[in-house]
Amino acid sequence: MLERGRRVFVNSYAQYPLVLSGGEGRYVWDINGNKYLDMVGGIAVNLLGYNDEGLNGELKRVIDGGLLHCSNLYWNPWAIQCAEKLVAMSQMERVFFCNSGTEANEGAIKMARKFGAGRSEIITMENSFHGRTLGSLSATGQRKYQEAFAPMLEGFRYARYNDIASVKELLTPHTCAIMVEAIQGEGGIKVADEQFLKDLRLLADKHNLLLIFDEVQCGLGRSGHLFAWQISGVLPDIMTLAKGLGSGIPIGAIVAGAKAADIFTPGDHGATFGGNLLATAAANYVLTRLSAKGFLEGVKRTGRVLKEGLLQLQQAFPEIIKEVRGLGLMLGVELTVPSRPIISACMDKGLLIASAGENVLRFVPPLTITEAEVERALSLLKEAF
Repeated sequence: MLERGRRVFVNSYAQYPLVLSGGEGRYVWDINGNKYLDMVGGIAVNLLGYNDEGLNGELKRVIDGGLLHCSNLYWNPWAIQCAEKLVAMSQMERVFFCNSGTEANEGAIKMARKFGAGRSEIITMENSFHGRTLGSLSATGQRKYQEAFAPMLEGFRYARYNDIASVKELLTPHTCAIMVEAIQGEGGIKVADEQFLKDLRLLADKHNLLLIFDEVQCGLGRSGHLFAWQISGVLPDIMTLAKGLGSGIPIGAIVAGAKAADIFTPGDHGATFGGNLLATAAANYVLTRLSAKGFLEGVKRTGRVLKEGLLQLQQAFPEIIKEVRGLGLMLGVELTVPSRPIISACMDKGLLIASAGENVLRFVPPLTITEAEVERALSLLKEAF
């Protein structure tokens, strides 16, 4: 299978030699029958783990109805219900559905530029990550992703994360928006200071800018809150979502507050498959589960167990582990050595872990993971160290 894949795939991923074929709960298995405890979750996508009976049932209902796609020339009830849930849960006003995080961020960039009415500059953060299409890549504050595709789109300026003075220095009469992740994902699992986000809100209000929160990875329960901005209480003007929203079914969303709700008019933006029945049925179910009593408390509880265990490993291996950081079930372990050999050693022991950069281990498991499974993951990780 590996040989066949290498012959026909574009060589754009540094994939591990593992061919996955099934899953149940928080475990996946490969075509050889080897079983793995999954702390990757499809890179923060499979919020409900694998083979969730309720999610499967919702998807089957749509499939059995015979209509998977009707285009945005018409309405469908699943998309309406999903948008209603997002509006109610976020305290915001309107939703645009697309297919991925990079699409959601592209749409948010377009919203910001139209809002600016001639002002076109957007301030983002160093080490941020907003996607790989040209607009979202230009917003990304990491040159390693940009260099091969230069020149980037004009109009993006990069401030230092958690440094409000550096943001103020970049303000010009042409600035229309500030774009930030409440927790940086690809940038190494770094958490925004609450005061930093509050200062960004004040700055946006003072200068009539849009404040855009990219919650593609850190949103939807990952931090132990429905949305990571709720930790600071700073309500954005635009929030972008994707990854876990469909728990494996591709879907993205732009959620607009009062300041941004009426920017787009018919013809300004579109997505052929945005808001399709299958994706929004999945998202409806995911949002229902996230809002169920006790669900987020469970995320906080297992997140604490995982973080405490990682801190204990840091004490045991101080020469390897430099720092443990993050919130909820979005945690990072910065190493003094490259992460890939550790990830490979864990894989050999039946544990899947991702990276965030060359020397950071990233833990973004299904939000349904149990404390016993967390303890098992920590035990296997200790063996690997």
